[in-house]
Amino acid sequence: MERRPCAACGEAFRACPRVTDQKYCGEEECRRARRRRWQRAKRESDPDYRDNQARAQRAWSKDNSAYWRRYRSEHAEYAEENRNRSKERQRDRRRRAVASGFAKMDSIGTFSFVPSGTYLLVPQDDEKFAKMDSMVVKIIVVSKD
Repeated sequence: MERRPCAACGEAFRACPRVTDQKYCGEEECRRARRRRWQRAKRESDPDYRDNQARAQRAWSKDNSAYWRRYRSEHAEYAEENRNRSKERQRDRRRRAVASGFAKMDSIGTFSFVPSGTYLLVPQDDEKFAKMDSMVVKIIVVSKD
């Protein structure tokens, strides 16, 4: 019997001689991975299958409307993780709101032409920016070419 690596766990397994293109071992988690991969491919390639799956999911959700509420009450670690994700999204929104008035340091879209020459960049006040290496400067022309 031929031994080959499992596509899910990577461990060597004995392939069944009747299944010529066997890629997964018989472990439960590997069988689940094989089924998930098959279902994903089937949903992508078969519109009828995708529609049936969506209808079945809606029907299950309708029949089990209290499932997630019950799950969160029974699994405090999941609820806490979800709460942390929600707080992180709020922090990200606040950061984006603060940074929305500033351009990236390599963005010079408002200038159509900057004449060549020598300039003196004088740092101004310490304002908070989205990027650590950004600053407000006063540009003084030293000489023009």
